[in-house]
Amino acid sequence: MQTTITETLARAAQRLRAAHETGQPCSPVRDLIDADDLDSAYRVQDINSRYWESRGRRVVGGKIGLTARVVQQQLGVDQPDYGLLFADMAVADGGLIPWGQVLQPKVEAEVALVLARDLSHDQITLADLIGATDYVLPALEVVGSRIADWDITIADTVADNASCGAYVLGTTPRSLREVDLSLCGMNLTRRGEPVSVGAGAACLGNPLNAALWLANTLARARRPLRAGDLILTGALGPMVPARPGDRFRACIEGLGSVSVGFAKENDDD
Repeated sequence: MQTTITETLARAAQRLRAAHETGQPCSPVRDLIDADDLDSAYRVQDINSRYWESRGRRVVGGKIGLTARVVQQQLGVDQPDYGLLFADMAVADGGLIPWGQVLQPKVEAEVALVLARDLSHDQITLADLIGATDYVLPALEVVGSRIADWDITIADTVADNASCGAYVLGTTPRSLREVDLSLCGMNLTRRGEPVSVGAGAACLGNPLNAALWLANTLARARRPLRAGDLILTGALGPMVPARPGDRFRACIEGLGSVSVGFAKENDDD
């Protein structure tokens, strides 16, 4: 009997879900969906998002990936991608992530927006986004791939919820009136040593541009951003692989700092 498209997408979703549940990375899903088939990849992502929601996980916003032009070129695309953020991905500022909680983790510094109003209408404008933003925070995103050795195409990472892993938010909210996000310089250290630098302009010219893209994309996908939702706007500089025992700290000009550590392997404390 011929396998239907629906069955094929369900198989791809189950493969990624099994990797999440077992902590064992899986093979890429491009044997099931074409490497550049974004529509199918987002359908796989949606299958798993709705699966997790049905089991009590709560969506609290979205993240934007592939905001750097060089990374887009590497994957052969001309636009960002997105994934959904769940409440259980949050880690406290200064906290410790158990090793293995995020598969193959890498860390990047970002600007986070928190919304005061829904962004659910058509043709959302930059003015709409600015007016709906309650405050801004420095953030660390811990990206992780359920796919072994980060052997990904654009379809693989989109299907894998844009390689979402965990996120950390700073604790001092700022108003958009207080800072020009395009000019925010960023410095990321690992164990006290500088490992990544950048600025707001590296994120599609301005993190607000990335957030606007996400707002319109999710509205069209019938998953609009709501009041209280979080937006991780994308990396301000190169991501850095994490190792057991590492501690990362990001300082973003005008926003403050945020930090997180990783436990050592087999550390039960």
